[in-house]
Amino acid sequence: MRNFLLLLFASCALAQPIASIHAGVPTGADLTARRAAFRHALEVAERRPLAEFPAAARVFADHPLAPYLDYAALRRQTDRISAQTIKDFLDAHPDLPVAAALRDQALRALARREDWSGFRTLYAGSADPELRCADLLSRRTPAPDAAWLDAALALWQSGRSQPDRCNAVFDVLRQRALLTPERTRERIALAAQEHNLGLMRYLARSLPAAQAKQVNGHADFLASPSIARAAGWPNDAQSRQIALLGVIRLAKSDPSAAEILLEALQKPLSFDAAQLGQARNQIALWSAASYLPESARRFAAVPPGAWDERLHEWHFREALARGDETTALAAIAAMPAEQHSQSRWRYFEARLRERAGDAAGRDLFGELSAEPSYYGFLAAERIGTPNALCPRDATGDEATLARALQARPGFVRAMELYAIGRVGWARREWDALKGSLPPEERRVAVALAEAAGWHDRGPFTLNAGEDLGYYRLRFPLPHKRQIRREARKYGLDPAWVLALIRAESAWAPDARSHADARGLMQLLPSTAQQEARRRGLPYPGDSGLFDAKANLRLGIAHLATMLEQHGGQPFLATAAYNAGPAPVARWLTQRPVSDVDLWIETIPYRETREYVARILAFATIYDWRLREDSAPIALRALGKAVPDSGRRGFACPVHLPAEAP
Repeated sequence: MRNFLLLLFASCALAQPIASIHAGVPTGADLTARRAAFRHALEVAERRPLAEFPAAARVFADHPLAPYLDYAALRRQTDRISAQTIKDFLDAHPDLPVAAALRDQALRALARREDWSGFRTLYAGSADPELRCADLLSRRTPAPDAAWLDAALALWQSGRSQPDRCNAVFDVLRQRALLTPERTRERIALAAQEHNLGLMRYLARSLPAAQAKQVNGHADFLASPSIARAAGWPNDAQSRQIALLGVIRLAKSDPSAAEILLEALQKPLSFDAAQLGQARNQIALWSAASYLPESARRFAAVPPGAWDERLHEWHFREALARGDETTALAAIAAMPAEQHSQSRWRYFEARLRERAGDAAGRDLFGELSAEPSYYGFLAAERIGTPNALCPRDATGDEATLARALQARPGFVRAMELYAIGRVGWARREWDALKGSLPPEERRVAVALAEAAGWHDRGPFTLNAGEDLGYYRLRFPLPHKRQIRREARKYGLDPAWVLALIRAESAWAPDARSHADARGLMQLLPSTAQQEARRRGLPYPGDSGLFDAKANLRLGIAHLATMLEQHGGQPFLATAAYNAGPAPVARWLTQRPVSDVDLWIETIPYRETREYVARILAFATIYDWRLREDSAPIALRALGKAVPDSGRRGFACPVHLPAEAP
């Protein structure tokens, strides 16, 4: 199908008269030929004198992206143009995904200049507290009605600090004596739950001196929980709630201190059974997450009604880490049925039964081996059966489906926005469209995007139900030649490299994390600079890390460094790529590796634990994509060479479960 769609996309983009399908839209050839001129018109709309804009936009009045020119020009002017101008645009383009952003931007501008009439023209409801407060101010009258006051009180009752614009709303409540000490104390309790100590202290200013002193004492306790800070507290519900919050917070950093604090406060504050159970749950949880020697005793102290799924899984993990496989099996057996049925726990039950010499383990592996997942692949390896995979390919008349897509304005806009480099807008168009597409049309849309070089659409679109079976679309192979060349240079497994890229960015070259990791392989600028110096490679600058070729060159080099630093074992290098070398070194000191699959499960960081498993599964899929067989996960994880005779095949079980990596 891919070769067909490559030809089809080329014909759609260069020759097919789209106007014959969608009246008023230029031909595909016109769109391609006019891209440079359209980019210039967009530059006029965004940066050049607005006097030039009408002439620049007039040329593209028939263009499917014409609304984006107007949008770009309007968002420059929200501080000064009328609400009606914005409304006219929104009314003319109700299906444009960027319309909501323009509305919000305009509403904020109207609120800043207190154009409340204009604000009412545009406001259509919002979850944003700032806009909700502005809405109330726009409807403020000398005598607000009950609905207005209820809406204002709903904004007040939050443990989070509200925007400054809400102060005027709260002033109205004060003037009407509605912010009573009781309501203030209720909000202080909410702030305590959010650990918003600044808000607690701010709100305390409006309380009588004795109550304010108590609230500040509570804030001090939450900042640094200790027995001394709770001395003399009355035995009441408020004291118990604050003390419980402090114990739970302390448990995250120091379970032993939290346990001592709980025991010291239990008698003077009379915690009830539920509160004691909640505190002991958290003390046991964070004790286990740090693999402290007291963990088993602390698990035993948690009453049955206080157990939850997270505590059950850490009960298993902590027992596994100290080699108590009997307790680990019992921990799985104690899980609720829904949790117990998950692939992870079925696999480890089978694994531990196998280690104990229980023949039932093989039967459990057999059931699990029919699943195309990390644990399914591992189970298949344990019993020597092929990896389960039922790859699907689109069926039906692809040409007809592609023509149907070309008749959808949202699809045309998404593809053209991608073509001119406006990927953020293109993604908004895609996301607005994809849920409305019939399944086969959705898959052809992904194939067309892939053919156009938009490689992240499969991973972000085909992620549920039957779509999971379209592995060729979900696991694309862009930059294959460079990746193979760079991998060969450092002696890396190309399927492993491909899997890591798929997990890091899902093939979005402009991906950027909250920590400022950038590009396909999510490199931090500092890491990339260090790797460039180490390898004698050119550093493209921080912004250059969004260039796919530069990112791959440095990212694969960095992955090679991680492998060199971790004894040539990819599972450790993968963990270090995600969490950093220091935590991995600490984990190895605490728990030397015996069985790789068991050790991976003891990684304390959930993100890293799941990341390593996901990449090992993805590497199996990419092996299938590259050569239709795969290295065993157990050997790949250790970096051991696998002869062709030792590689594993794939087969489609008669009844394939829906779960897929």
